[in-house]
Amino acid sequence: MKSELISVATGSRETVHDITAACEEFVRAQDGDGLLHVFVPHATAGVALLELGSGSDHDLVAALRDLLPADDRWRHAHGSRGHGRSHVMPALIPPYATIPVVGGRMALGTWQSVAIVDLNVDNPQRQVRLSFLSD
Repeated sequence: MKSELISVATGSRETVHDITAACEEFVRAQDGDGLLHVFVPHATAGVALLELGSGSDHDLVAALRDLLPADDRWRHAHGSRGHGRSHVMPALIPPYATIPVVGGRMALGTWQSVAIVDLNVDNPQRQVRLSFLSD
């Protein structure tokens, strides 16, 4: 297995951050077919496969705001207001995704991209572990 840790600046606002290009670059450097595993080693971020640039990323953040409001209901209450919701989010959007690699390319659907979902405005820098398991 080959593995690499990359750094991603998600900023200080709720975001869906596209990492498809970094994943493609990592996969190109590998040899042949296999699986790409994308993992965010953080308790407050997730990995999603979805269409980006068409408004779906904004829709996802809006849906998460409705489902997980940034208010004072959360028992996990340190950090900015509503920080506890960021710790619940990975149960809905897991901190990992596994993508088939065929012919040296990710076998994503036509409109699929790989994105980090981050509601935690207190942590603007994320690490992402990219791992390639060849067949």
